Amino acid sequence: MFAFIKAFVAGFLAVLVFHQGLVWAFDFYGVIDASPWNMAPVPPFGIPKVVSAALFGGLWGIVLWLLIRRALAAGYYVGAIILGAIFPSLVALTLVTWLKNGQDTAAMIDAWSMHRVGVALAVNGAWGLGLAVFMRVMHPPR
Repeated sequence: MFAFIKAFVAGFLAVLVFHQGLVWAFDFYGVIDASPWNMAPVPPFGIPKVVSAALFGGLWGIVLWLLIRRALAAGYYVGAIILGAIFPSLVALTLVTWLKNGQDTAAMIDAWSMHRVGVALAVNGAWGLGLAVFMRVMHPPR
């Protein structure tokens, strides 16, 4: 049970450091136009956007930890990057886009532009690496 709490904390911190750090770098170099560590409130509870993302990062951290916890050596980190890139990106580009835009087909098509997919995979892959690093620090293998 304690490992799941650590996984949540690791996922939360990975959003704040790795995910948002790459968003900052992409924004700084003009790859995307975004506001890293955005404190604007989001519905329905009005919590800051970065806190909302970090909370979801914590939940995803538990899921990813279940998938990578037994991996060894480099496979642990590579698996975290690949699975961290794919699963949250897939959910964000499908379910989240659909929930935010309804049946707006233009928004769905825009969500799947190569640029947007590439950025999502990179940022979420960085989050996956961050989760793996934080989990190794907090929960070293036996």
